[in-house]
Amino acid sequence: MVTFHLLVGLPGSGKTTLARRLEEGHRALRLTPDEWMLPLFSAGESGDRRWVLENELLWGVAARALSLGVSVVLDYGLWSRAERDEFRSRGEALGVRVELLWLDVPQPELWRRLEARNRDLPPHTFSISRAELEEWWTLFQRPGPDELSQSEWRILNP
Repeated sequence: MVTFHLLVGLPGSGKTTLARRLEEGHRALRLTPDEWMLPLFSAGESGDRRWVLENELLWGVAARALSLGVSVVLDYGLWSRAERDEFRSRGEALGVRVELLWLDVPQPELWRRLEARNRDLPPHTFSISRAELEEWWTLFQRPGPDELSQSEWRILNP
């Protein structure tokens, strides 16, 4: 069955690692916006263009693949309920199965992982400071019971 896998979580939660496994295991198209950002824009210089890339261009690619019968893994983070609802609705409108995967990792563990990643930064990956993580932690809208009951969710603690 064609599936739209939506990965939910903060940087360092393991989204890209999981996305790569899903890509291989399900023969799916993996869309990881961060891999597009640095080649397209200098670090910190994307401005409003990031929104266009993530919400318009990537969705166009995802929609085309899904309509052709190819599963898609969206490695995006989906920090707000509004974003999750939007992409879930888009997938449902195409008649495909939508699976949301929440990588729920405590903040101290996220920072430990990001510190290690920052020391040996992989290609097309942004360095993330502790201050950025702390700010993003407050911005992330954790899925609540009402949201979790409305869709197909898997909660992972990698």
